[in-house]
Amino acid sequence: MAKAALFFCVMMIAFSLSNVCEAATEIGVYQLRRGDFSVNITNYGATVISVVVPDRNGKLDDIVLGFGSVDGYKASLTPSILEFIRVLCRYICKSSIIAFLYMYVKFKFVQNDTTYFGALVGRVANRISGAQFTLNGVVYKLPDNDNGNTLHGGKIGFSDVVWTVQEHIENSHITLTYNSHDGEQGFPGEVSVMVTYLFVGSNKLAIKMEAKPLNKPTPINLASHTYWNLGGHANGNILSHKIQLLASKITPVDDKLIPTGAISSVKGTPYDFLQHREIGSRLDELAGGYDINYVLDREGAGRHLTKAAVVLDEGSGRKMELWTNQIGVQFYTSNMLGDTVGKNGVVYRRYSGLCLETQGYPDSVNQPNFPSQIVNVGESYLHVMVYRFTAS
Repeated sequence: MAKAALFFCVMMIAFSLSNVCEAATEIGVYQLRRGDFSVNITNYGATVISVVVPDRNGKLDDIVLGFGSVDGYKASLTPSILEFIRVLCRYICKSSIIAFLYMYVKFKFVQNDTTYFGALVGRVANRISGAQFTLNGVVYKLPDNDNGNTLHGGKIGFSDVVWTVQEHIENSHITLTYNSHDGEQGFPGEVSVMVTYLFVGSNKLAIKMEAKPLNKPTPINLASHTYWNLGGHANGNILSHKIQLLASKITPVDDKLIPTGAISSVKGTPYDFLQHREIGSRLDELAGGYDINYVLDREGAGRHLTKAAVVLDEGSGRKMELWTNQIGVQFYTSNMLGDTVGKNGVVYRRYSGLCLETQGYPDSVNQPNFPSQIVNVGESYLHVMVYRFTAS
């Protein structure tokens, strides 16, 4: 009886605090619009929730996958409340009760979006092997949220926090900021992060990601995890889309999608997209689909932009071109997506969308031959993407 009363008490405190946090934290949807071109963004996860552009006949469609409301992207119980319950139980319960209460609340009420639809992921995007890394002789242990590895910054990465809207001008841009504290998800140092979504001309969308370590060196590798379907988000799969990737090498991976450390040529393999071809044309030669980092044909990263990819949907006539200042791009064909209910009740399945995540190489913190992602105090991280949309 005492255990049941204790459980009820903890749950009441948790729900009360959750309501207070929801009231204190304003989560909204912000639109950018220029003519027929519009983009909707939420400050939850700095997430792109829609991109609407015309096809060759002027018909407007939303060409990114996502949920029907902001609630679909959110954890239904905030991470701070979950941590409160864990600490409370540690001090007032026996170990068996701790485990029961914590695991019950975690799996009953915390339902983070694991698709990362449209999210800004970090502090380190992609995978970190063994959920740990060593920096300056110190071993940093991270959350294991992907088969013994850390994916997209951990269990509560930048995609699961509320960003501050610094500025929003509807026909121009929106700038969002976030302050990541020292030790957040196991990473060292406090980091100031800013992302700007910006219209360029009448048909380009730029994303500018910036970050500065404030007191310790730390790895930083941000990425935009938008799923694209140029035929429209409800248009089925993307296997007939044609793609060109301006990358003659990849970083091969093991069965857990961790890079082996090698850098291999795509020539003669299903990974060769140096010339336009359909995404599905050699899919039967792969186990599941594409989920690999391409080494872009460029010299280093910096402020100079180079073309990374071109995607074409012949049905709608839409074409998307992508430029970046990064050295790699993760090409992902939503292989792990399965029966996810999205906007307007549309069910997204495997291959419903494609991601082009410009980035540094995955697991660079554990791969000494990969370019470093460590940013020191006094240095700045800059990541730029520019999309151009046309139709013919």
